[in-house]
Amino acid sequence: MHNLLILDGAMGTMLQAAGMKAGEHPEVFGFDNPDIVKNIHLKYIESGSNVIYTNTFGANAHKLEGCKIDVDTAVKTAISSAKEAVAESKRDVKIALDIGPIGELLEPLGVLRFEDAYEIYKEMVTAGEKYGADIIIFETFTDLYDVRAGVLAAKENTKLPVWVTMTYETTGRTFTGTKIESMAVTLEGLGVDAVGFNCSLGPKEILPLAKKLKEWTNLSIIIKPNAGLPNPSTGEYDLLASDFADLMADFGEIGIDYAGGCCGTSPEFISELKSAFESREFPEIKYTKAKTGICSGNEMVEINGVRVVGERLNPTGKKRFQEALLNHEMEYICKVAIEEEESGADILDINVGVPGGDEVALMIEAVKAVQSVVNIPLQIDSSNPEAIEAGLRVYNGRAIVNSVNAEDERLDLILPIVKKYGAAVIGLALNENGIPTTAQERFDNAKHILKKALEYGLKKEDVIIDCLTLTVSAQQDQARETLEAVRRVTNELGLHTTLGVSNISFGLPARSHITENFLIQAMYAGLDLPIVNPNIEGIMNAIYSFKVLSGEDKDSVKYIERFATVKAETKVVAVSNNGEVTKEVVQDAILKGLKEETYNNAKKLLEDHGELEIINEYLIPALDTVGDLYEKQVIFLPQLINAANAASSAFELIKERIANKGEHNVSKGKIVVCTVKGDIHDIGKNIVKVILENYGYRMIDLGRDVDIKNVVDTVVRENVKLVGLSALMTTTLPAMKKTIEEIRKVSDDCKVWVGGAVLTKEYADEMGADFYAPDARSSVDIAKTVLG
Repeated sequence: MHNLLILDGAMGTMLQAAGMKAGEHPEVFGFDNPDIVKNIHLKYIESGSNVIYTNTFGANAHKLEGCKIDVDTAVKTAISSAKEAVAESKRDVKIALDIGPIGELLEPLGVLRFEDAYEIYKEMVTAGEKYGADIIIFETFTDLYDVRAGVLAAKENTKLPVWVTMTYETTGRTFTGTKIESMAVTLEGLGVDAVGFNCSLGPKEILPLAKKLKEWTNLSIIIKPNAGLPNPSTGEYDLLASDFADLMADFGEIGIDYAGGCCGTSPEFISELKSAFESREFPEIKYTKAKTGICSGNEMVEINGVRVVGERLNPTGKKRFQEALLNHEMEYICKVAIEEEESGADILDINVGVPGGDEVALMIEAVKAVQSVVNIPLQIDSSNPEAIEAGLRVYNGRAIVNSVNAEDERLDLILPIVKKYGAAVIGLALNENGIPTTAQERFDNAKHILKKALEYGLKKEDVIIDCLTLTVSAQQDQARETLEAVRRVTNELGLHTTLGVSNISFGLPARSHITENFLIQAMYAGLDLPIVNPNIEGIMNAIYSFKVLSGEDKDSVKYIERFATVKAETKVVAVSNNGEVTKEVVQDAILKGLKEETYNNAKKLLEDHGELEIINEYLIPALDTVGDLYEKQVIFLPQLINAANAASSAFELIKERIANKGEHNVSKGKIVVCTVKGDIHDIGKNIVKVILENYGYRMIDLGRDVDIKNVVDTVVRENVKLVGLSALMTTTLPAMKKTIEEIRKVSDDCKVWVGGAVLTKEYADEMGADFYAPDARSSVDIAKTVLG
């Protein structure tokens, strides 16, 4: 059996048992009581832990704001306690600097900039290395974008190994929609040393997720589950230490490298875990070739067949696109991106090189904007190394770089950037001598590009060769050379190939005939990443037809879907040809998260519609449709938030119009929301607030860790009829119940709904809540029921 290392268990559980009060910052408690923290570490070491996590999960500048200690002090104190425990144990135990999420949603879900998140994590990781941590562990993350900022901060500012564990739901996605495969390939590409899962679920629920993860990475795997699932009525988890250990032993069969416990676990759990692994024989880990692909945070594109790269996000020869870039009209660019995705593109090429524009700044702006409205991955298209790096840095996923060529100077400039960010790369089959006229020369250039890429540590499957499409009207013989080069690169080098297909017909009449015929021949030769305009129906029809004939489209499923009369519900859009703003037009703009277009639609509707009519007949039904798609997991949290923000632009216009008339506010009623006393987690509550605001309710947000008296006083003072209470920690559920009881004493008609990861419908009923909301959309239904 390979050498599996045992991690520790929960820190928070032990701190609470040692006297930490609900709502108290663990880092501040640890500063005041370093011996308690040291003794907790020591108990885990004595139970068999080979790696202990420092008491720094929330030791970032955002969470420590207003506390009596700063980040440096919190990290120094925590590492010192861990070091003392290790020294006292006289064992070789590694110390991992534990880093949790900042506690603020990153753009576009929230307001925190990626660059600011990076700086927050940089402060933590540099302090961790300075004071002697052996490892950096980012844990309990649900947003891939957030943890990317942390990983880059760690990789660029320290020399320590970096581990990452994210928190998943049983669906195989995180709270924000990140897929397991996206996490795996993105983080492996960034050079982390181990990945895995912690928190949220128990061992039984995480096991199938771990099996999926093993398909996508050969990195070391970390498993740190909760002690089963929580019982809110008792505040306890449902697994005994022995049961936990038995279930964890099953992970030995699939091959993991690090095992420990999260919420609800204790030294007893770790002792049982160690015994369970030592008492069983497990097979040696056999590493097979992991799957790979290009991804966004929400979607993975495996290149195991023809994948369409959309070409329209490019200013070359497009005056309107150039104007949009120079004027920073990102909504226009986003609309083009959405159109390409809806037309069937699998990947979007994005080029922002326009005369007079700052390409680096525009690349950052465009990548951030486009990735906020589409699910599919991006291809960063530039010859400027600074622009390429800028785009890769803020991209939430694993991209393709377009491009390098066979010139050593360019390869040495671009390939290190590609490697650093874990991207794939397109190599143009040309060099300093220009475009080769023969297939052999292009093949030789492809071989050289591959050789250099492998030297820089790229994988063979991440090298894509552009065999160069030349205009057939000027160089007719070159079409055959291109096709032959594609065939040889595919068959002899085993590489993926790409072509800018439409170049073939430039200057000819009825271009589509030549373009489509060339595309079909190229795909037959091995082309698997055609760069085309997916909005041209004939192009896409040719691709769908080819996939049937090549056997890629099994049983012609995709072909039948495309040519059947029933369209996917997200694409049923009735846009008026005469510019009329219909309900479908409003719904389409909101669903796509287009703020400016939604604002303009509302402005036009106000010319001949009443304010309340627009809200009730146009905006609310559109948001309902978005909510339905979210419930069905057709869209995910980023799209839900974008849609709410788009609708907000229309609501603000309507509110302004009513205020100018001197009429009453359009609010449909007041709602109080807060995180209960003792609980400092508020991301879920903040999301609910955003959604409900955009349904026209006046939200009174009392914040987090809110005193019961504050809630009660607000209910009385504002005559509130609906209160939403949030809790993430089982230890704060008694405060939730007490809050409900106190509200009942002052108001007979105020309804209360509750939500949070640790709650269930049964416990909501038991504590006397009127409603239970498992997600943000359910909160909307509750508000409608109570307030209309």
